[in-house]
Amino acid sequence: MDERQKNLLKEIVECYIKEAKPIGSKYLCTKFNCSSATIRNEMAFLEKLGLIEKNHVSSGRIPSEAGYKYYVNNLMQPKELTGEDMLKLQTIFANKDLVVSDAILKCLEIISDITNYTSVALGKQSNENSLKQISIIPLDDNKIVALVCTDKGIVKNKQFTIPENINLMEVVKTSEIINKMLIGTPIPMIAERLEYEIKPVIQQQIAQYETIYDIFYNAFNDFVSSKENFHVVGQSKMLTQPEYNDSNEIKKLITKLEDEEAIRRIEKTDDNNNISIYIGKENEFDDNVTVIKTNYNLRGEKGTIAIIGPKRMEYDRVVGVLNILNKWLEEKGE
Repeated sequence: MDERQKNLLKEIVECYIKEAKPIGSKYLCTKFNCSSATIRNEMAFLEKLGLIEKNHVSSGRIPSEAGYKYYVNNLMQPKELTGEDMLKLQTIFANKDLVVSDAILKCLEIISDITNYTSVALGKQSNENSLKQISIIPLDDNKIVALVCTDKGIVKNKQFTIPENINLMEVVKTSEIINKMLIGTPIPMIAERLEYEIKPVIQQQIAQYETIYDIFYNAFNDFVSSKENFHVVGQSKMLTQPEYNDSNEIKKLITKLEDEEAIRRIEKTDDNNNISIYIGKENEFDDNVTVIKTNYNLRGEKGTIAIIGPKRMEYDRVVGVLNILNKWLEEKGE
């Protein structure tokens, strides 16, 4: 394509993203100071390449999936955040009291507000983790915290109140038995090994073994069932997009946004930490959306952050936001 054709495609894409209306030749004639015959010829050429297509209800043109792809690969420049939006993110980045998972969740909320799309954070699932250690931390008033740590750097805790007739030292002794026998065991296999290997051992050594056994069983069960590594923010924002004015499309999208298995397919597309864009049929979530994602690895804790929006997405703005987030994640991981 020559420069005019590239600029023409860029204008069609960006104008359609902004207005959500097919772009007619009259507007383009004025914009590029060209005759209608010239614009029609250039649009015919872009259509022949499969980069734009006719809208069914008007004579205007809209970008095709291939057109969006060419735009993001060759024509788009990431947009800088406004001072106000940047300040919102920097406030989160500067909060040293927030653990990384909480900071990422707050960033998702801000990103969803900035872009008006759905934001997703996906940590690795528990079945990809093995036990590194379980610790017992005594608190006041017969309370303890059971702290479960995995080889992937994930840490979960659960607070318990132990009955007055339970000896705290026996709880600690049980944790030592579990650490000795179960370190390296995949998290999903722990419940079975607790029942058939650990329980008989503590039955012989611990007086109130059933009550103490339940503490550890519940701690591991909470770890497996926890949704802390799966966050979806701003589901309703997608419904404000003009693409979703049909009730059937709304139901279809809402069902998918509530389906963890469907959303976790986003993780499977690649393993690099760069920003990747999957338009329409390229993504494994939904043919009618675009998914822009980045992976992260913070001291061994891996995850994925993604933005889900219509194919008519403000690509430059979303990539600009994720660039800022990636930079912070890289600094945090050093």
